[in-house]
Amino acid sequence: MATIQTIQLVKRFNDALNARNVDGMMALMHPACIFENTYPPPDGARYVGQAAVRGFWLAFFAGSSQATIEIEEIAAWEDRCVMRWIYRWTNPQAENGHMRGVDLYTVADGLISEKLSYVKG
Repeated sequence: MATIQTIQLVKRFNDALNARNVDGMMALMHPACIFENTYPPPDGARYVGQAAVRGFWLAFFAGSSQATIEIEEIAAWEDRCVMRWIYRWTNPQAENGHMRGVDLYTVADGLISEKLSYVKG
């Protein structure tokens, strides 16, 4: 996959994430996708396949209705992409929070096959 197409794919995925559009997100993920979350430390949870990854996102949005991922920097080379981000949220007590991190993406067959998330701190 061309570098620009990889960046566009990851940006479309992030747009769907910020819109809380799980169907849109999953349409951009490979059937055999892998997602590694930042939590719990030290290694995060690993989700394999469309059903498991979808289940994570549904639970995530149920508990984080005000969450957004802002892209700070994105770079790609062919079918690999690195995205530096800020995750911002508002908790049920109306307190704002944020954390910074990096996602490593792999693309296969024009879809995201792997999304590995890492967080600072």
